[in-house]
Amino acid sequence: MKHLLRGLFIAVLFICCNFQFVLAQPMQELPVDKNVRIGKLDNGLTYYIRHNALPEKRVEFYIAQKVGSILEEPQQRGLAHFLEHMAFNGTKHFPGDETGLGIVPWCETKGIKFGTNLNAYTSIDQTVYNISNVPTENINVVDSCLLILHDWSSAIALADKEIDKERGVIREEWRSRNSGMLRIMTNAQSTMYPDSKYSDCMPIGSIDVINNFPYQAIRDYYAKWYRPDLQGIVIVGDINVDEIEAKLKKVFADVKAPVNPAERIYYPVANNQEPLIYIGTDKEVKNPSVNIFFKQDATPDSLKNTIAYYATNYMVSMAMNMLNNRLNELRQTANPPFTSAGAEYGNYFLAKTKEAFSVSASSKIDGIDLAMKTILEEAERARRFGFTPTEYERARANYLQAVESAYNEREKTKSGSYVNEYVNNFLDKEPIPGIEVEYTLLNKLAPNIPVEAVNQIMQQLITDNNQVVLLAGPEKEGVKYPTKEEIAALLKQMKSFDLKPYEDKVSNEPLISEELKGGKIVSEKAGDIYGTTKLVLSNGVTVYVKPTDFKADQIVMKGVSFGGTSIFPNEEIINIAQLNGVALVGGIGNFSKVELGKALAGKRANVAAGIGNTTETVSGSCAPKDFETMMQLTYLTFTSPRKDNEAFESYKNRLKAELQNADANPMTAFSDTISSVLYGHHPRAIRMKEYMVDQINYDRILEMYKDRYKDASDFTFYLVGNVDLATMKPLIAKYLGSLPSINRKETFKDNHMDIRKGQIKNVFAKAQETPMATIMFLYSGSCKYNLRNNVLLSFLDQALDMVYTAEIREKEGGTYGVNCSGSLGKYPKEELVLQIVFQTDPAKKDHLSAIVVEQLHKMAKEGPSAEHMQKIKEYMLKKYKDAQKENGYWLNNMDEYFYTGIDNTKDYEKLVNSITAKEVQDFLTKLLKQNNEIQVIMTVPEENK
Repeated sequence: MKHLLRGLFIAVLFICCNFQFVLAQPMQELPVDKNVRIGKLDNGLTYYIRHNALPEKRVEFYIAQKVGSILEEPQQRGLAHFLEHMAFNGTKHFPGDETGLGIVPWCETKGIKFGTNLNAYTSIDQTVYNISNVPTENINVVDSCLLILHDWSSAIALADKEIDKERGVIREEWRSRNSGMLRIMTNAQSTMYPDSKYSDCMPIGSIDVINNFPYQAIRDYYAKWYRPDLQGIVIVGDINVDEIEAKLKKVFADVKAPVNPAERIYYPVANNQEPLIYIGTDKEVKNPSVNIFFKQDATPDSLKNTIAYYATNYMVSMAMNMLNNRLNELRQTANPPFTSAGAEYGNYFLAKTKEAFSVSASSKIDGIDLAMKTILEEAERARRFGFTPTEYERARANYLQAVESAYNEREKTKSGSYVNEYVNNFLDKEPIPGIEVEYTLLNKLAPNIPVEAVNQIMQQLITDNNQVVLLAGPEKEGVKYPTKEEIAALLKQMKSFDLKPYEDKVSNEPLISEELKGGKIVSEKAGDIYGTTKLVLSNGVTVYVKPTDFKADQIVMKGVSFGGTSIFPNEEIINIAQLNGVALVGGIGNFSKVELGKALAGKRANVAAGIGNTTETVSGSCAPKDFETMMQLTYLTFTSPRKDNEAFESYKNRLKAELQNADANPMTAFSDTISSVLYGHHPRAIRMKEYMVDQINYDRILEMYKDRYKDASDFTFYLVGNVDLATMKPLIAKYLGSLPSINRKETFKDNHMDIRKGQIKNVFAKAQETPMATIMFLYSGSCKYNLRNNVLLSFLDQALDMVYTAEIREKEGGTYGVNCSGSLGKYPKEELVLQIVFQTDPAKKDHLSAIVVEQLHKMAKEGPSAEHMQKIKEYMLKKYKDAQKENGYWLNNMDEYFYTGIDNTKDYEKLVNSITAKEVQDFLTKLLKQNNEIQVIMTVPEENK
């Protein structure tokens, strides 16, 4: 953004000449948040430590490394990512499974779950490890987490045996992620980054290297790059900063500063005069897409901690917001030129040293030419004519509303938000002045930056050189794509496009024009379930209100009634399937979706409707100051779905485009087969196909929607958050009390869409570009719906996850992960479903499937181990304590209580502590004894192996 900063000074000087405020010194440095302690050890290690009270008695530990796959030599391709895996497989103080003391098993004994609270990622220029949501009650746990960070920094074991075990895991990670788009992007790098280190640096690396690298190669990489001068420790949570700082200094004292360290080079990305264009196709890509980049020099770190940088980011954000709004409007037209489109400014694809303005779009199979031309036209329209004052007024209002909300929540901010800020400061020098400074600065800055200044920034984003195009699409007979020459010619034509300025159509009409009569609160009962106040309105609507102080700027809402789509006949399945997508496609009241977005500028309130199988719901959220707006939206959502034939045609055309080549993805065949095997030919078990789209009946869907919402008398609403009941009761009475009421008595219908019984196995072959077997085991049966059984199911899920991680991922190296998920349903009948899914090399599918079944039956015979039971209890109790401070948790509890009669909070901790391995064993045994097992296995043809 260096070029933008140079151009910014013109805008800044213009502003400062007209307004006297903080930008009088645009290069003035910003302060560093006084609440974070930043230091550097003699060995070069940087640390950030902050006390933060939320979540209570929890702390986050992160280590960020200025190291990534860009630093690999050709013979090391993939070792940066491989090393990240190895960090969990044995270190100095946590040697691993053979000693019984490994990082993963130790963390899980403290309720720190692998993959959820314990994780890492490797990218091109950085690697970040985290131990999150660590309980602080036991200081020994905190001390041990410091030791883990120490070991990740300098004492990963890298044992031969562990390296060999991990080769298989990473092979399977590559296999499961090697999608058509990833293949195209990988192949595109040499075109997008000619003669550059970035041309071959995808983190997953080379499978040949993964399979064959000598042990010493990864040890050499570790010794060369994992060193304190490239590492930053971030610790934020409910801790004593002085104590943690002293302990950190002691723990890391033995980590030596590097001698003659290798230079950490941030590799440049060359400029290009002529466009760099890559056109890639793949059989497994569903729809064409295009990304067009206009590269800029990256902002030097030395300029980032300045007011000018904040001003630039603000103006670029405004430009992107307004351009995206225009693209969204085009997407809503009857014959949209693309199925999706967007504009953004950020790092140039993989590179840290180059930034780019980019526009992108996806389209129907034969529509990429039009999509590409349209997004270039809109970018050029914005560059040539700029944005309008009314567009800018809305964008600025939304921006300042978000800043205000963050400021209001400053005492309720969770530790994870601060962690992200400090990691970005360490890795990328992003400023961390604190929300108080940001709030003051932006409220001075934004109102005094005119739209003309934003338009000057937009003019600099589109360059005549440094253009890059990545076009991807399905490899399919008869599908043609533009040539490189045609794309280059289109780029050269941009300045001569025949364009007119954008016209911003704005309505000042209120959301609700007529005066509502409203209703009355006929009864009020304080101290009801979960400490709520129960209100009953004159139209029969019941409202439960739970005030909390968890969030300063949040109220969440849900309204529920029985019925749902189950009451409509099976013959209406196409309309049923599209009901939620179509019913409000035209907006509500007198406002289209686009117009509604404009009308809500500067407000934080949203409401959505959803019609499920057994219920119809409305849900929403708002800031307390926008509560009336949420109530107005709720009223309109019930009473006034807006018919808009153009919006419906747009929806149909976009849906056709999405469906026309859905079979290109092999997982579509797997999903279709599962549906067929589970439900036979039940009329409700359909997948939408392109030819069905024209059978959607818009008028009928509107009738169905209105039928579900024409009677509010059986709706129960829940409101949770920063609710001022005295202020809000009149608004509840006015808007919810005005909802229509006919006092009908109804419930849902059982349409007998039941999972088939017995032993069923379906094995089929599907050609795949990357040979892979996908295996699903599904066990079903009747089971009483109650809290105990739900808790037992959670124990079973987690215990199986642990067993399969150990047996199939770690010992066999056979898969990246086995997913176990169970569900216990109440309606339309009480039923338990346990599903186990994994992907692997087709040659290993039978062997690994046998292990899955063997371990499942072993658990039914012996139950989970005592170690696994203890880990599960720690995690569930910790999670329960954290949930107590979440508005959404209490909203869901109320929903559950009135939907099923189950109180999820009643003696929950006592129940979890009482669960025994024998109970989990018996729970699984009862399921398996019902002898309902379905296997679906998708493999590849023999010639595809």
